Amino acid sequence: MAARAGATRRKTSRKRSRSSSGVPSKGEILEFLAANPDVRGRREIGRAFGIAGKNRFTFKALLRQMTDEGLIGRHGEDAPPGGPSGSPSGGGRPYLPPVGLADIVSVDDDGELWAVPVAGRAAGDEIDQNAPRLRVRGLKRGPAPERLGVGARILARFVEVDQADGGEDGAGAAMEARVIKHLDRAPQKRLGVVAGDPGGPWRILPVSKKGRDELTLERADAGGARPGDLVTVTLDRKGRGRDPRAKVIKAHGPAAEPGNACLIAIHEEGILVDFPAAVLRQAEAARLPGRQGRTDLRNLPLITIDPADARDHDDAVHAQTDPDAANPGGWIVTVAIADVAAFVTPGSELDREARKRGNSVYFPTRVVPMLPEALSADLCSLRQGQDRPVMAVRMVFDARGRKKRHEFFRANMRSVASLSYEMVQAAWDGAPDKKTAPLLENILKPLFGAYDALANARDAREPLDLNIPERRIRVDERGVPVGVETPPRLEAHRLIEEFMVLANVSAAETLARHNIGHLRRVHDAPANEKIDALSEFLKTLDLSFARGQVMAPRHFNRLLRDAAAGPNTEAVHDAVLRAQSQAVYAPQDLGHFGLALRRYAHFTSPIRRYADIIVHRALITALALGPDGLDTATMAGLEELGAEISDAERRAMRAERDTADRLIAHFLSNRIGAEFDGRVTGLARSGLFVGLTETGADGFVPAASLGDEYFVADEASRAMIGERSGKGYRVGDAVTVRLREANPLRGQIAFEMLTPARPLRKAGKSAQTGPQRQRKGARPSSRSKSGRMKRGKTKKQS
Repeated sequence: MAARAGATRRKTSRKRSRSSSGVPSKGEILEFLAANPDVRGRREIGRAFGIAGKNRFTFKALLRQMTDEGLIGRHGEDAPPGGPSGSPSGGGRPYLPPVGLADIVSVDDDGELWAVPVAGRAAGDEIDQNAPRLRVRGLKRGPAPERLGVGARILARFVEVDQADGGEDGAGAAMEARVIKHLDRAPQKRLGVVAGDPGGPWRILPVSKKGRDELTLERADAGGARPGDLVTVTLDRKGRGRDPRAKVIKAHGPAAEPGNACLIAIHEEGILVDFPAAVLRQAEAARLPGRQGRTDLRNLPLITIDPADARDHDDAVHAQTDPDAANPGGWIVTVAIADVAAFVTPGSELDREARKRGNSVYFPTRVVPMLPEALSADLCSLRQGQDRPVMAVRMVFDARGRKKRHEFFRANMRSVASLSYEMVQAAWDGAPDKKTAPLLENILKPLFGAYDALANARDAREPLDLNIPERRIRVDERGVPVGVETPPRLEAHRLIEEFMVLANVSAAETLARHNIGHLRRVHDAPANEKIDALSEFLKTLDLSFARGQVMAPRHFNRLLRDAAAGPNTEAVHDAVLRAQSQAVYAPQDLGHFGLALRRYAHFTSPIRRYADIIVHRALITALALGPDGLDTATMAGLEELGAEISDAERRAMRAERDTADRLIAHFLSNRIGAEFDGRVTGLARSGLFVGLTETGADGFVPAASLGDEYFVADEASRAMIGERSGKGYRVGDAVTVRLREANPLRGQIAFEMLTPARPLRKAGKSAQTGPQRQRKGARPSSRSKSGRMKRGKTKKQS
């Protein structure tokens, strides 16, 4: 059932959310096993779902029941099904888990479908021609569902059958794939680079950082592409045992062109780009809803404040003093959000496509929207001077920023101005331009006045205060990176963020009060094991962090303040960040630890996040605001939906990060040999990651290049330490490095360390800085890994 927990899996996070009972359902366990086919121990399943305390007994009973039902294998704590070797009894055939993913690859003369197990393959990886062929059947061994065909991916139960049943090639089938669920996916394609000499054979080289397999390319199938071009190919799988052949279906120009960086990431992560014709037709046919049942806010001077290059404006704001004498110094804040639910109705083509995408994806050179541009950049966007439908919330605060009450309603509005953060900040700082000068007194000043009051309440709440700088890659009109900058953090940013956070809180409170199921934005408290690791690490810095207390963000803030005056600020900041849980979407009401909020849901960005559309529909249902509220099917499947869009969010983040890696490698590729200042940002068994101060780029320093001794990655100390000298490098250390390599195609950067190692103390040991005995037979590792540029959040709330 799981691989040893040491290695980090890029594809699928092993940490899963639990149901409200504290124990996962059978379906959740099966989906986890399907996504993690190398899992081998029941203990690791328990760790993945955070099983603890009295829930262990219930969890063990559930696993026993699933074993009896044949859903999972019957085996020991740490042994795979069928024996210690990991092979099934009967020998020879590769081990298959009881439940897993499979791809349908062929149909025989009798119309029977045949599949091969996915078994951990990444999207776009070649199918192993020696993989077992599985006859596809219904769950109760009836015919396969008619909607399935070649190219479909399924979640299936793998079942042994009689050899006499016959196989695809007449050799007899040993296994069947009985369909549990059809998982939609795009037809398999491969992205690669054409390679070869003019007179020799051509081939396709992988662009994936993990790709190794090459494909044969006949020149007749090159479609006009030349060596060095980035191409999209389909695979010819005719004949078993033959090497796969590629056929170019589109050439994208020279692979080294930086404009291709996001195309590679889009392909690697399976990001959906083109909209189906039916979706586009529905978007083009959309019309503004009527005024019935809507409050008229067109005379309220609402404005939008966004990045200067934004095209989708989904929130508008207004503030005024409260005229109620019973609330002296109080404020009324109105937040109006694009009423996307009025256009994207449950079960429609637009709805199904938005759910598949989960969110918009933002690259330096383009945006891949969740909704077609007819909606995202037009009918749903709160464009200046145009009537638009909104879901609005009016919130009343006292002079200290504490919310007294709020109300939601559907409305029509007309934005009086579309402003950028920089324009608003300049006006507030005393340098208004022609557009902001007329707005300063009656619109902008009340906004900042309300924000001052709300900031008092926020400071009293004391959310987690982590400084994660956003680094923005500047590109020219051809998409070539020309610089990397860290935009200043403006009060205008904080103003909008606080307004959005409070609107989100109001949505969550309203839905909780009406007991309507919805998707929360859940950020759980750090796990105990992470707190223990943080505490041990801090001891190496002579800093203390009490364990056993009920964790709150203020405890971490105090630690960050204590470390701010010392030499280890970066190291402590990084350690605190790593101790935090990952935020997810789930129906459980677990609150948001980082924001120090009891209830939280995403409401304010429905143009770019499907979770927000669900919250809008839930509000419509709760408050009887129309017929386009939550449908019963969605309400029944909120757990699964939350997992889907959480995965989509992580997929988008990986695509955005990998594109940044490639662009920054391109930017640095003409500076080989240059020296840079930076900080150690991470470590692996084979070396260190260093982030550059100038650009924020992350690169790798192999351990073998650090010195003439064996260096060990000590995770507890967050350091790479020489075994003989006790000297090394810790995460957060300021260092100087020399650029040795920058590979734009794969986004990989390699450095040479120039800063000498310093004496370090290991976690859990007292002042262990002296020499240690060289480990017998040890050899430095020469393995290299790619680095990544860390990117801060650019959106309006967590």
